[in-house]
Amino acid sequence: QVQPVESGGGLVQAGGSLRLSCAVSGRTFSTYVMAWFRQAPGKEREFVAGISWNGGTTYYADSVKARFTISKDNAKNTVYLQMNSLKPEDTAVYYCAARSFRGSTIPLSPGAYDYWGQGTQVTVSS
Repeated sequence: QVQPVESGGGLVQAGGSLRLSCAVSGRTFSTYVMAWFRQAPGKEREFVAGISWNGGTTYYADSVKARFTISKDNAKNTVYLQMNSLKPEDTAVYYCAARSFRGSTIPLSPGAYDYWGQGTQVTVSS
């Protein structure tokens, strides 16, 4: 059973930083493309960042480019999202998603991912 579990959310002031972690159970983590999505109240779930199965390709939403960094540690079955220069508009529930895929492209649609975590709340105060 593949189960992503997020951690690291919390309350931070604007301009601050947080690092989210997502630990994934299962023995085939190294074959997964991983992504972070977020969903604010009343809004659709949106793509934030993704990383290919071998870490060779990353992709970011324009709204977080140059502020967020995604990384993947296959030895620890964990993906990270380092978030710097946080803004109030970054406030949302952040979800980790996984899909077994050994390609270089990163799917942007939530429907492309097979496994989801329960989410972790990130709140940025102004």
